[in-house]
Amino acid sequence: MGALPRAALALAALLGVSSAMLEVHVGTGSVFSVEGQRAVLPAWYTSHSQKKPYVTWLLQREDTVPFQILTYLDGVAKVEETELKPRVGFLHPVLSHNISVLINATRERDSGQYLCTVNVADDATTTGKNVGVINLTVLVPPAAPACHLHGSPVVGANVTLSCVSGKGKPSPTYQWKRTAPTSQVFFPPAQDLAKGTLKLTNLSLDMSGLYLCEARNRAGSASCSLALEVHSTSTKAVIAGAVLGSLGAIATVIFFTQRVVGYRRKKRDSQEEAANEIKEDALAPKTPTWARRPAADTLSKTSTLSSIAGTRQKLYGANPPSDTASILTGSYRGPPPQGGGRPPPASLPPSVNGVPRHHQDPPAPPTVAPPRCPPSSLARAGAVPVMVPAQSRAGSLV
Repeated sequence: MGALPRAALALAALLGVSSAMLEVHVGTGSVFSVEGQRAVLPAWYTSHSQKKPYVTWLLQREDTVPFQILTYLDGVAKVEETELKPRVGFLHPVLSHNISVLINATRERDSGQYLCTVNVADDATTTGKNVGVINLTVLVPPAAPACHLHGSPVVGANVTLSCVSGKGKPSPTYQWKRTAPTSQVFFPPAQDLAKGTLKLTNLSLDMSGLYLCEARNRAGSASCSLALEVHSTSTKAVIAGAVLGSLGAIATVIFFTQRVVGYRRKKRDSQEEAANEIKEDALAPKTPTWARRPAADTLSKTSTLSSIAGTRQKLYGANPPSDTASILTGSYRGPPPQGGGRPPPASLPPSVNGVPRHHQDPPAPPTVAPPRCPPSSLARAGAVPVMVPAQSRAGSLV
């Protein structure tokens, strides 16, 4: 049964009867290439005419108008002025009906829809049959990702490991695994394959190790690693506590130092104030006026004391003479002579213990009390207080 159609076709060819019409064919509707590699867009056409075709290749990117990149006219191939010019061309001679295009060192911007049209002068075609469409997708391998740790790796805490690649077409997926000291693979929901995150909860010291993240797509893969070291306590917390403790100790020392210094200063000031109050309240000792004045004044003081003693004898009767009276009457010799000579002999009668032997002293005139002045008047007049010794009933001075 299969030999009959083949024989019929051969017979038709021999008879020159051909049903072939101009038509463009493509080997595949989608072509994928990795960035940096070359891409081939397979296409050919069929026609019963032997004349030279007119071939045009156009590129249409997303949201752009198609533009020519390559043409073949009258047996001459021409590359249009585009960014593809140094990298694009026909793969085979056009007369062989193979109109495939080769693109070297593909780039991501080379992705798009490529349209090929063929026209032959004496060959008819139906609408749309002379156009071929091929979609080119240039894949970009992931760039080297960056691994980061979010959180404090302390026992009992939760941390998140992230892995992000800045480049990749299509968008890469991420896979975390632990490589040292023991191998471990993670699955959702612990890790997010699209976002590249891995959540580790309730950390323990055994979870320390080297973690590897691999970013992968159809074009390739790239990886990064992160060393996780779980601590029993937070180093930052220890440092912060030490700093705060030191500052607190310094502040405490300064506070108590100020208190001690203030206490001592206050005590010294109170002592000085007490001493000043004592000095202000107490009267300074003064020398009696009879000790500072000349001998004449001393004689008047002695006479006054003698008159006081005589008066006390009259009032209280015969009393034993006081030591003071004997000392004053026995030792006083009168004022010194004015001319500097020797003093005259004493004219007083002999006495024993200050009492005359043969005669009595004349009665003393009655004592008249001087008018009394208030102390304020005396002070305004410039009077000076005088201390006068008092005499006891026995006749001695107190």
